[in-house]
Amino acid sequence: MCGISGFCNLNQHYLEKKPYWEKILTDMHACLSHRGNDASGTYLNNCTGLSHARLSIRDIERGNQPMVRRLPQGEYAIVYNGEVYNTDELLPPLKAAGYPFETTSDTEIILYAYIHYGKEFVSLLNGIFSFAIWNGAKEELFLYRDRAGVKPLFYTLFENTLIFGSEPKALFTYPGFTPAINENSLQEILAIGPARTSGNGVFANVKEVLPGHYLCFSREGLTDRMYWDIPSREHTENYADTVERTGALVRDAITRQMVSDVPVCTFLSGGIDSSIVTAVAANYMKEHGETLNTFSFDFTENDIYFQSNSFQPERDLPYVNKMLEVCATNHTYLECDQKTLYEMLFSAVDAKDLPGMTDVDASLLYFCSLVAKHNKVALTGECADEIFGGYPWFYRPELLNRDGFPWSDDISARTLFLSEDFCRGLHLKEYSYARYQESLAKVPKLDSDTPEEAKRRAVSYLNIKWFMQTLLDRMDRTSMYSGLEARVPFADHRIIEYVFNVPWEMKFQNGVEKTLLRDACADLLPEALLHRKKSPYPKTYHPGYEKLLIEGMKKILSEPDAPVRPMLDVKKVQQFMEAPKEYGRPWFGQLMAGPQLLAYFIQINDWMEKYHLTL
Repeated sequence: MCGISGFCNLNQHYLEKKPYWEKILTDMHACLSHRGNDASGTYLNNCTGLSHARLSIRDIERGNQPMVRRLPQGEYAIVYNGEVYNTDELLPPLKAAGYPFETTSDTEIILYAYIHYGKEFVSLLNGIFSFAIWNGAKEELFLYRDRAGVKPLFYTLFENTLIFGSEPKALFTYPGFTPAINENSLQEILAIGPARTSGNGVFANVKEVLPGHYLCFSREGLTDRMYWDIPSREHTENYADTVERTGALVRDAITRQMVSDVPVCTFLSGGIDSSIVTAVAANYMKEHGETLNTFSFDFTENDIYFQSNSFQPERDLPYVNKMLEVCATNHTYLECDQKTLYEMLFSAVDAKDLPGMTDVDASLLYFCSLVAKHNKVALTGECADEIFGGYPWFYRPELLNRDGFPWSDDISARTLFLSEDFCRGLHLKEYSYARYQESLAKVPKLDSDTPEEAKRRAVSYLNIKWFMQTLLDRMDRTSMYSGLEARVPFADHRIIEYVFNVPWEMKFQNGVEKTLLRDACADLLPEALLHRKKSPYPKTYHPGYEKLLIEGMKKILSEPDAPVRPMLDVKKVQQFMEAPKEYGRPWFGQLMAGPQLLAYFIQINDWMEKYHLTL
């Protein structure tokens, strides 16, 4: 993975001030250097500049970027972040067509595939990616993003200039474009956050290329084209064939994503998703005469303070150990203490450029920094719950039937700290509901669906387009902050397309979530783990963490100039801090409850301070 950035203005003459604009490009890749510090580079012509910070994974010696190719019809350049997993199928026809390959990198394959097939070539790619391609012959700049939105790509149109980058911070290095917030920013943060409306960059005038879309910037202006969305199809296979097909897709996706010129590791949480990925990856490594590195995460003294609840019924560690009994790996147990967790709340804002999933982001950020000392590439079990129906809101009627986002329906919980004067005019409940209705209108429907089947299809679509995207944002920023490439085999678009159309009764046989996935991969897991109840990413229940959060919030309340203060009803916040914290009633997802509400507003304050944001 890498960090990409750049700018384009077709009426500019950048080469007239070449040193000045090259310095801007250098500043761009410097602010993204955490995403890859193995190499960097820039490309500048009269109307376009491209910048790249490289994490070397494929063709380490010759794969530097920007990559430029000069052909009889014109000059082409690319900056690319991601991995393409079907290069073996793409390469032969391009070689047969006579393209002169100089590397074994997927970057060069992407560039020649664009030149050969045209702008719609992206539909041929299987991978996770965001990239920019400059076509000098036509004076067009293209921005592409993968189908599931695994890799980020932000942009703005500022004074007739298209500015883009892997993270918002890269945009703010461009002269004159500074971070700011508006009413919509507050609505996103307070009504939707830590999720984001797809395409919304939260900062004023910052957008993100939509998953499954590409942009074209030319003398005709900026156009946006969708090349992929989840299709609705009739499912005609019986259960046995569905299990077989699912198992083949999952194994193929994991195996494809083992491609790398550096060693690959896996995150092993003790859940069925990461255990499936680990089992396939370990077998792959064994066949190649190597042993897989695996890593598990927990919190200091969690054995003492863990609190079982309906969302998180049990700890992960015993199941990690069960998996290690049947899967020979080089395993490392990682732990995070409370002080580190609190301090990483602020680093998480640096990584994301936004407030996020508080200690969920902070702990994963810390764990990724430790993993990055051993490996550059990690496979994870992310996205299986959204695709296979693992969350309680897929099957618990009181959650499934909410008239709003099932993971974040109660606006009163998330606005508990806000003053009435501040809330007046923001219409937070209405804003959240409007985004929900907009998404429902996009759900691909089948005429044959019963009302119940239509509801299930809608919940699946919302999870993939909203909740999964939030977790993919988290995974990208927390891993790439330390130069660790995190891959997500379950987000393979072939799995998404197929499983989306499998009837719910096949996914939830005998009242057990993700039965289809369990049956499809039963031979990979020990019996005890195969039938384990779903448990989300670990979080701390340590009272020491609560204490640190309360101290942090008290400090904010004591500072009259703290930027978040105008939002808050100080009396409400103080009363909240004096009461016992609620863990079992989340206000977002399954993990963000009472302590995380304090942490979220601490992060908002830090975000506003760092970017000099005012209300």
